[in-house]
This record gives sequence, structure tokens and C-alpha cells, in this order.
Amino acid sequence: MKRRDMLGLAAGTLGLAACGEKAAPAAAAGSAGQPAPAKADKPIQWTMYTTWPRNFPGLGSGAAHLAESIGRLSAGRLTVKLYGAGERVPALEVFDAVARGSAQMGHGAAYYWKGKAPAAPFFTCVPFGFTAAEQNAWLEFGGGNALWRELYAQFNLVPFAAGNTGTQMGGWFRQPIRSLDDLKGLKIRMPGLGGEVLARLGAATVNIPGGEIFTALSTGTIDATEWVGPYNDLAFGLHKAAKHYYYSGWHEPGPTLEAIVNKEAFDALPDDLQAIVEAACAQTNLRMQSEYVARNQQALETLVNEHGVTLHAWPEAVLTALRDTAATVVADFAAADTFAAKVYASYKAFRDQVLPYSRLAEEHFLRTRQPDGGA
Repeated sequence: MKRRDMLGLAAGTLGLAACGEKAAPAAAAGSAGQPAPAKADKPIQWTMYTTWPRNFPGLGSGAAHLAESIGRLSAGRLTVKLYGAGERVPALEVFDAVARGSAQMGHGAAYYWKGKAPAAPFFTCVPFGFTAAEQNAWLEFGGGNALWRELYAQFNLVPFAAGNTGTQMGGWFRQPIRSLDDLKGLKIRMPGLGGEVLARLGAATVNIPGGEIFTALSTGTIDATEWVGPYNDLAFGLHKAAKHYYYSGWHEPGPTLEAIVNKEAFDALPDDLQAIVEAACAQTNLRMQSEYVARNQQALETLVNEHGVTLHAWPEAVLTALRDTAATVVADFAAADTFAAKVYASYKAFRDQVLPYSRLAEEHFLRTRQPDGGA
């Protein structure tokens, strides 16, 4: 399918939806020589499984917004019924369920599937890698989306960027981290390449779904966890199980959340409904990131001022070791798989292209901006 101008498409579709049924009689009665409109297609209903609890702030509500947007933009021609993690399938089985057609659509994060497709984590985030804006730019203008679709085609899936949390926090720890020795033997929940980095430094990493994190942390099954950031972490009550909160999220500087669509179901849609699915994903991608920017600081103040959470910056020696190890992990990970090497080459080339300007403009601006944000 050829790419379309998303803003124009979305605006046009909303306009048609706003006209609704009132426009149809006028068209039917139109001037001489104008054909009557075609009979409306039979409505199509899809099912979406998510890796998040239903309506969980930001992540779950973002998936719900995506489902609602598809129905609204299509004027009801395509509707999506959403099921949260565990309601139909466990959170980490969403990929397989959509691939085999048990659901037409899913919402999650690509790095959950690195055991199935080693290149998948690049389409969520890379430790010490792209910010949300840079990640979006690589996907849209650096060849990332084409590679992502090529990778997922072998699983009968079509992926779309459909959310981003922005830079995350570094995680929750029952005991403070003062040196690299404190990471050795630490049982921590961290998925993706970030988990591989900590494992190289001696931690014992696990990947468990979000809905199980609080219980695992509060019972001592794990010693530490990352989740997202203040907005989500407060909602999960992680401050009740650990009080040491680290910043920033070196492991997830700008993680993309994904919508995955069963390829057969997607190919069966007419072109305009395919475009509506794509437009709704793009709008959700922007909306979710904006929501985290709007909510995180207020939630952080609640965690610190009302719940006694202690904020820590990573010790410089630990951060340096994490950064050096991350470079080795990413390179080794790419070298072990042919397609991952292909994706990494694209990622690295785009990084080398855009980072000089990011340093020149954004990094310098953030260092020099007035504390109150200016006038």
C-alpha cells in the first residue's frame, strides 16, 4: 500500500464522519449525471489483545484510545473490541495470538519478542540510544519502518508505531546502588537489551509482565524492577514495595510501543480502512507521548512528597560501566543474527546522521534553559 498524507487523510475522514448519515441522502439526490453512492460495506469487527492491564494509565488507556479512534475515523465500518492482559491470553502471548489470527490486532512492545526475532528490540529502544523524537524519525525517515515490516512479515504480522512513553526512569530498588558490586546477584525485572546489559554486569534479570511486578517486588521474588516512569509507577503502587527510585532510564530513552495487525486481516481491508488503521496508530503514537509529558512531574511530586520515595541519580562509575557494556551488548547482539545486523547498520547510520544536530541544538538548549522554562 502506498503511504498517504496522514494529516490530510485523518482530517478528511473526520469530516466525512462528522457529516454522517445526513450527507448520504443529499448525494443520492445529487445533480444529474451524479451516481448514487455505493451501498455501505458490512461493518467489520476486530479483536485487540494487549500486554497491558485494561485501561491502565498511559499504556492501557492508549491502546483503548487506538481502538476507539479506528471506530470513529471509519464511522463504524471497522470497530475494535479490546481485551487487556490475561483476559483472553497472557500478556506475553499476544504476539503469537495475533500471528495465528486468534485476534486481528495487538498492542505491546517489540522487545518482548526478542526470543522469537532477535532484531525486535531495535524497534522499541536501544540502551543509551534514540530519544522518542529520534526513534520516530528513524522509523519514518531512516528506513526503520520498512525493516520492521520485513521482519514481522515472516510472522504474518504488520507492525505500526502506536505509542511512546518518552525517557523512562531507571527503576525501583529495595536497597540503594552505590557501586557495581551492588548489581552482582541482584534479581531485577528488565526486558530487552537493557536486561542483557545488567546480566553482563552480574545481575539476574527476568522478564515478567507488568501486572505481576508489584507482587514479585513486594514478596522479594525480585530485588528491583524497572517499569515506566512516575505516571505509571505510581498507579502500580511500586513505591509500597521499594523506596529507592533511580534516574534516568538509560535502558529506555525513547521506547516505541507497537500495534501489531494480523497480515491476512489487514490485507483483507479496503485501502481506505488500511489507511485509517495507520492514521489512528500515528495519532495514538503522538498522543501517548504527550500524555506522559503532561503527567509525569505531578506523579513524581506525589511519590516524593506524599510517599517518602528517595530519588537517586546513577553513580557516575555505574553509569559509565552501563554505557560501555551497552555498546558491547548491542554490537554482539547484532553480530549474532543476520537480520539484526541489517537493522543495526540502518540504526547506526541514522544515529551518526542525527546525533550531531541533537547535541548542537537540543542538548545545548536543555542545559541552558532557565529553570522555570523561561518567560
